[in-house]
Amino acid sequence: MASYHCSVKPVCRGKGRTVTAAAAYRAGVCLEDERTGEVHDFTRKRGVASSEIITPDGSQISRERLWNLAEAAERRKDARVGREYEVALPAELTPEQRRDLAREFACHLAEQYGVAVDVAIHAPSREGDDRNYHAHILTTTRTLERGKLAGKADIELEDKALRAQGKPSSRQQVEAVRATWAEMTNRALERAGHEARVDHRTLEAQGLNREPSRHLGPSATAMQRRGQQTDRALNAPDREQSKERERGANDFGKRAEAADLDVKARYAAWKENQARAKSAERLTQERERERAGEAARLVKEREEAQKRAEKEAALERIKKARSRERGNRDRGMEMD
Repeated sequence: MASYHCSVKPVCRGKGRTVTAAAAYRAGVCLEDERTGEVHDFTRKRGVASSEIITPDGSQISRERLWNLAEAAERRKDARVGREYEVALPAELTPEQRRDLAREFACHLAEQYGVAVDVAIHAPSREGDDRNYHAHILTTTRTLERGKLAGKADIELEDKALRAQGKPSSRQQVEAVRATWAEMTNRALERAGHEARVDHRTLEAQGLNREPSRHLGPSATAMQRRGQQTDRALNAPDREQSKERERGANDFGKRAEAADLDVKARYAAWKENQARAKSAERLTQERERERAGEAARLVKEREEAQKRAEKEAALERIKKARSRERGNRDRGMEMD
């Protein structure tokens, strides 16, 4: 049964993390951090089904260069150097369908925020739940323009700056992204012929009266794989009960058809206003270029007219001088 999971969290230098290490681990590769000189080698990591980098303009850039640019772009010791979206991929889909779904979401983030996106799809671990297909999606916090990182993406800005620009808060943008992931997942399930659906809303918002499932997290999961019990694992709900609750949630989702959140409507309206503003700006720029071209043409015409007038005046002076010379010669001959 498909389940929804989409967590959004920053990669912060202040917590001792580097985005080069995060990218190396998620893609299962070896990357050198030029800022610290450390080499992060995770080539022996298993379970990485696929990985790729997606850029806003479709240009190519290596993983090592991209994340070293991200580290170099920040100076503060507590800087946010990346953002991670961790999403659950439906086990009902084929590997190709899961890869297409993750790539569609990554392309959406790249287009929406102008950032570079590093997608790594992980298969379930041998010891864990065999349905736990998931993707780690790392994005730069700055826009990528012509192979270089520029200003901060909208989702990384302070709420004060966003309000000044008439844009949704970062929290609202995160909620819109979570809703988009749910929509993309449901479309993928529908295309594949599955009835299962997911819902990004809280259980309370869905009208469901049940306890939410608990995410064990990497530390507890690793301890459980080593045979060590944890409080989280002991208190985790029974799998069969979880299945029943999931069935109830999906049944409700199919009946309700999940109306759009108000924040999504505001975000869509903002996007439309942004598009209109950009269109108006382009029109203004074109008119300014036309006016500038007309002014340049008039200046050129005036210069050419002045040159013609000067040439005509010079010719007139030459004619007068020659006329005077002929007159002088004629008078001289008469005197002889």
